[in-house]
Amino acid sequence: MLRRPLDSCAIALSLAAIVAIIVNGLYLQPGPHPAPLLAARLSPIAFNEASGAIAMPTARPLAAEPQPQSQERVEGRADDPVRSRERLVEDIQRELARRGYYDGAVDGIHGAKTDAAIRDFEQASARKGTAEVNNALLTAIQRAPARHAAAPRQGGEPRADPIASLIAPPPAPPSRQLVAVQRALADSGYGPIRPTGLLDAPTRTAITQFERERRLPITGEMSARLVRELAAKTGRPLE
Repeated sequence: MLRRPLDSCAIALSLAAIVAIIVNGLYLQPGPHPAPLLAARLSPIAFNEASGAIAMPTARPLAAEPQPQSQERVEGRADDPVRSRERLVEDIQRELARRGYYDGAVDGIHGAKTDAAIRDFEQASARKGTAEVNNALLTAIQRAPARHAAAPRQGGEPRADPIASLIAPPPAPPSRQLVAVQRALADSGYGPIRPTGLLDAPTRTAITQFERERRLPITGEMSARLVRELAAKTGRPLE
């Protein structure tokens, strides 16, 4: 051992390991392999002779994990400002719809329709026009009466609007068939006609000349008979 101390230490450690393995296999393992190297300490089991019941050892209670709140509870919290505002807008939309100021969806979105309805209510109730959504506005709407429709005028027909009479009616949209008729008349030599699709004065004049030559009733208007006669003359459908 003094001559070779390293070899002696290795031999001693090997012998200690062999002894530990033998002791573990014979005395420390409570069951078949694999079992822990050191036997676990088991809690004693109490037996009640009078009742014949076995009292199991009480396990140490684990710390309860926080349970996630449901989606409905999270969204419906009183301290959620976004959800509270949506519900306030929904209530305002519902009350405005009951009184005839709002005709959109009750969705809790403060959009253009909701803003216009709030401003109409403020103007009708002589309130300050801010269109601000708050509880005071909801209370004022709930206390306000329903909106009355404008009563019809008595005495027959309604009075004509002088401004509307000065505005000319919008022109009719161009007609594709009239464009074909104008081109056919121009190709047949009935005056210079621009294919605009509108029944203007040059087109009426050309139609009148064509009807006079074909001995048709002179109308100056575009008709189904005019289209048939002009299609027969040109040899192509006018569509």
